[in-house]
Amino acid sequence: MIDHVVRPKSHLLTAAGRWLLDSGIQEASGGVARYYRCDLGKNERVSTEITGYAVSAFLFFYLRSGETEYLESALRAARFLTRTAWNAQLGAFPFEHSTNGNRPPALAYFFDTGIIIRGLLAAWRVTLEIEFRDTAIAAGRAMLTDFCAPDIIHPILTLPDKRPQNHKSNWSANPGCYQLKSAMAWRELFEVTGEACFLRAYESVVESAMTSEHVFLPGENDRHRIMDRLHAYAYFLEGLLPVLNRGDCARTFRKGTDRIAAYVCQIAPLFVRSDVYAQLLRLRLYGKVLADIPFDSQAAYDEAQQVATFQLHSEDVGASDGFCFGRKHGEFLPFVNPVSTVFCAQALTLWDDHKNNKFESQYHTLI
Repeated sequence: MIDHVVRPKSHLLTAAGRWLLDSGIQEASGGVARYYRCDLGKNERVSTEITGYAVSAFLFFYLRSGETEYLESALRAARFLTRTAWNAQLGAFPFEHSTNGNRPPALAYFFDTGIIIRGLLAAWRVTLEIEFRDTAIAAGRAMLTDFCAPDIIHPILTLPDKRPQNHKSNWSANPGCYQLKSAMAWRELFEVTGEACFLRAYESVVESAMTSEHVFLPGENDRHRIMDRLHAYAYFLEGLLPVLNRGDCARTFRKGTDRIAAYVCQIAPLFVRSDVYAQLLRLRLYGKVLADIPFDSQAAYDEAQQVATFQLHSEDVGASDGFCFGRKHGEFLPFVNPVSTVFCAQALTLWDDHKNNKFESQYHTLI
């Protein structure tokens, strides 16, 4: 079991963590819903991807606070993934689960699988429970055999036949540089197993993503869609964190961060996403620590201020004590995206660390 240092609680970390614990977004099974619909008083379907993010998030809150409620919720989520969601016969994580009669499409996503693996490995590092490690390894091998074609990684497979789904117009249904964040799972699996096939797979995605990333932005004419692509492009930059010691990767990372910031400045008067601001702030902080990339303090301060403006009192969305984070400005929605909340909470917590000269991190801690 890894050691952890309990730091003083920040109000923000406590409030956002309480929302995840108390809002009902995590069901009794341990699975985490894509949204809680406070207008209907029920959850949307459980998402395996969101559950994978939740494992990492609960552990982040646990390691920062020392409060066992977060560890318990993380382990419930991780065990849902290994014991309920994982289909060992197929070697796949179906992307959604239903308990209310609405049958989700039988699909598996490359991106989701990598997020799940990273969550399971985070749980294994804390607990050393081998079911988390072994399921992550099995899923990582399935990613290699099922999604990878000679010159492409298929984003979506149909189940049970595991045939690639036809690519569609939206970025998440197409191959692209954003897939590098999911490929980080292979890098982490290499560190755990020493199996060179995992490292080769990650390095291959780095190479292809570095070659293709320039065409991902803007990629659309509609500014709303460009803002959504900024979110995905940030995934690409996050996927570079393990290799920022390489000059070409560090240069692309720095230029890419500047590109996101420029597009946000142009589009924000019309529409902006909280998670894009949060991702941009996290990228600046990790880049500074991992590769000493020049740090724009004023821009980071402005982004932190913007992230904070998305705070919602949880009673606005049907939860108990605490804050969550809205995804958009100027529009009330009867649900909150838990991933946006987690990204914002982590970004502002790390910003506090930076201000207090306490920010020390490895890429594994990025949710």
